[in-house]
Amino acid sequence: MQLNREIQALLHLVDDPDREVFDTVASQLLRYGKEIIPNLEQLWETTEDEGVQYRIENLIHRALFTDLQHEFASWAREPAPSLFKGAMLVAKYRYPELNTQQLMKQLDQMRRNIWLELNYYLTPLEQINVVNSILYNYYKLQGKEITERDPALFYINATMENKQGNAFSIGVIYLSLCELLDIPIFAVGLPRQFVIAYFDTQYHFMTPDTEPVQTIQFYIDPVNGMVYTQNDVEVYLKKIGAGHEEHFFRPLSNKEVIIRMLEEMALTYDYANEEDKSQEMHQLITVLRKD
Repeated sequence: MQLNREIQALLHLVDDPDREVFDTVASQLLRYGKEIIPNLEQLWETTEDEGVQYRIENLIHRALFTDLQHEFASWAREPAPSLFKGAMLVAKYRYPELNTQQLMKQLDQMRRNIWLELNYYLTPLEQINVVNSILYNYYKLQGKEITERDPALFYINATMENKQGNAFSIGVIYLSLCELLDIPIFAVGLPRQFVIAYFDTQYHFMTPDTEPVQTIQFYIDPVNGMVYTQNDVEVYLKKIGAGHEEHFFRPLSNKEVIIRMLEEMALTYDYANEEDKSQEMHQLITVLRKD
């Protein structure tokens, strides 16, 4: 962005000691959106005052976060928002310069490796064994429990690079690959867990106008690929006193998956006493729930 007179004047006032003046300056600068960031970065490099540098860093973050909110809103309005794209937007919170094209290439390479091992004669469980073998043995993805409360484990790019993630980041990879491969795997709304399930769709050929019935054949823990039966899940629900609610077993939409991911991230930031980041997670959730 070229420096015009207004921007120059505003940048000169970033170090104003009067808080009210600075708040006005900040509001005016943020009207320019993320295009103002190179100017702020240049100002940061020529400023020695740490207090002013902190102000500039905060302004840069606010500009990036506002832009990210707009991206989330646009994603949520798409007719069929991509889960992997949603997870990349989550990662952009911490990595604003994220190379999304590179991540898409990595995902496609994973898809190719799984596709080469699949055929039409495999049973559902055999299909999942192929996916598990590629993800956990070939790519050596290692899942960590949510209770570890490490924010880094949520970011899809870090998971693909470091081979470590949690149920959400690995789960998104798993779900995205299965969608590309036409394997009917979906996340379900079990309480206190992020679990995915293999759905079997039964059609009524005698009454074609009747809605098809979806039933769950088995469940998968994305942390390690372990398969669970319906009985295993019923025992778990009884153990936590959750009952047997119908919505526990329905497929979650991609938007719902990302909302649950952000909710768990907010809890993780709360645990780390980073209340500002937790609040921003809730702001992103609000954006998604609006659209």
